[in-house]
Amino acid sequence: MDVVSPVLRALAAAGSMAWEILWPLMLGFALSGIVQALVRREQVTRLLAGDSPRALAAATGLGAASSSCSYAAVALARALFRKGASFTSAMAFEIASTNLVIELGLILALLMGWQFTLAEFIGGPIMIVLVALFFRLWVRGKIVDAAREQAEKGIAGSMEGHAAMDMSVPGEGGFWARLFSRPGLDAVAAYFVMDWAAVWRDVVGGLLIAGAIDAWVPKEWLRSFFFEGNDVLAALWGPIIGPIVSVLSFVCSVGNVPLAAVLWNGGISFGGVASFIFADLIVVPIILIYRKYYGTKAALSITGTFYLAMVLAGYAVELLFAVTGLTPHTRNATVLEAAVSWNYTTWLNIAFLALAALLVARFLLKGGAKMLKMMNAGPEPGHSHGHGHDDGHHHEH
Repeated sequence: MDVVSPVLRALAAAGSMAWEILWPLMLGFALSGIVQALVRREQVTRLLAGDSPRALAAATGLGAASSSCSYAAVALARALFRKGASFTSAMAFEIASTNLVIELGLILALLMGWQFTLAEFIGGPIMIVLVALFFRLWVRGKIVDAAREQAEKGIAGSMEGHAAMDMSVPGEGGFWARLFSRPGLDAVAAYFVMDWAAVWRDVVGGLLIAGAIDAWVPKEWLRSFFFEGNDVLAALWGPIIGPIVSVLSFVCSVGNVPLAAVLWNGGISFGGVASFIFADLIVVPIILIYRKYYGTKAALSITGTFYLAMVLAGYAVELLFAVTGLTPHTRNATVLEAAVSWNYTTWLNIAFLALAALLVARFLLKGGAKMLKMMNAGPEPGHSHGHGHDDGHHHEH
């Protein structure tokens, strides 16, 4: 029982958190699918051609409306960079598409409270501005030229097919007409399923790691490690150590929110939570992808500037919320307390599971199994896998 009991507790914590975040994930991916279905990739690339404030604002907005999978975001940023987006704008798009998406905000609000959602949507743009500044200072000239040369080599990898697919419908007609057209519904269903396929491992991994830490790591040890009780040391230490914990956890995308809840209950500072969540773009597997995509110098530059921006954004969040009195003082993020019962969560989960079933059924009826195989394969040189639309008909290329 000494072995079984902690394992059961860890699984119970993971399961209860999974039940709590199910409907916001479904809602977030559905809304993301709608946006991706109605915005053409060519429009995105044109808007990201420079590193002006306007281009960075466009990158932030368009990234926030796209997929939340860290690996897909990295692959898509490279695809945009190859098509003409500036390196800075591509990185801003990448940051926004993992840290400013609606499903992340919904899960943060449900598990941890609205203050964490607000912190994420304040800290994310701060991080983007800092990265743009650091890129102007340190990531330019030969580094960018070498990165573009490396990016053009057509190296295939995980999520390359996902990044190459553009299934958006043409711009003719109004929003609702395009959305509820046959190509529009097909595209929404495809994006919904592919985004889920891209992120489910991170979500499951994050839940299991969070459950294990909650069950097996003594709270007293965590409180000591994060200097809880010493406000100054905790505020200074949290944003520095938060990204490092994230890197070591290997958890990306929205999967790191359950672990953030456990760390918050364990004593990490408010700014430390923000910097921890931002760090899904510098976990070890993604750093290795940067090296493959852009070369060693660019990969080190991205990692270093991202880390520095995450730490400073964490400090900014800590200070802003302390000054305004918005920092939460109770450490009662939902971990094991959530339970399956007939409440609003259950009804919402049932409703969104029904919506998911309809979208998955439509996706499979349209040959979705073949598309999922393409999703994890690199596009052939000179070709772009995916689905296009012409005159309201759905074609495969």
